[in-house]
Amino acid sequence: MGDISDMAETETEAVTLVVTWDVKPGRERAFEEWAEGLHDVATGYSGHQGATWLRAERSRSRYYTVVNFADQDRLDRWLRSSDRAEWLDRVRGIAEEHHQDTTGLETWFNLPGESVPAPSKTKMVVVTFCAVYPLSLLLNAFVTPLTKAWPVPLQALIFPVIVVPLLTVFIMPALSRLLRRWLYPVGRIHRPARPGR
Repeated sequence: MGDISDMAETETEAVTLVVTWDVKPGRERAFEEWAEGLHDVATGYSGHQGATWLRAERSRSRYYTVVNFADQDRLDRWLRSSDRAEWLDRVRGIAEEHHQDTTGLETWFNLPGESVPAPSKTKMVVVTFCAVYPLSLLLNAFVTPLTKAWPVPLQALIFPVIVVPLLTVFIMPALSRLLRRWLYPVGRIHRPARPGR
């Protein structure tokens, strides 16, 4: 039987933060070396679940970091940490950062006005099918028989009323985290190089 802290951890919701970095032209190499050091420090913090580094399409000077933490409290602890503040001081004059919070679902698509690469349409169709089909089976097996006497407009309302909130709040964010490596294959991920590579 797990202790209380174990049970509390299973009830928390993983969070994702998208950071946009605007790098001064000609300072890309310095930024990449700095980013590798920042990443190494971040991995030592409790709740850190990985970070994906991307370079914007058709831009040499815009980068993104998709940072994953086990819960909001531990993400906030990292964002407010003296370690991170020290590393941000080091990058002054090289790059500026901008934050955008996300539940995980938004990172499938291009952010407004940005060029973060989205998964292919085929992959998005596959993931959506995997989410919707089991729900459709359950509804047809257990809910539809109970609504046969209802007017057609009310019967049709059942599916969106039940499925859309479940997909948006629970299922799609969970699938996007579970399948993140498949949705973002290594070949599309830009990881900063260490000095000398």
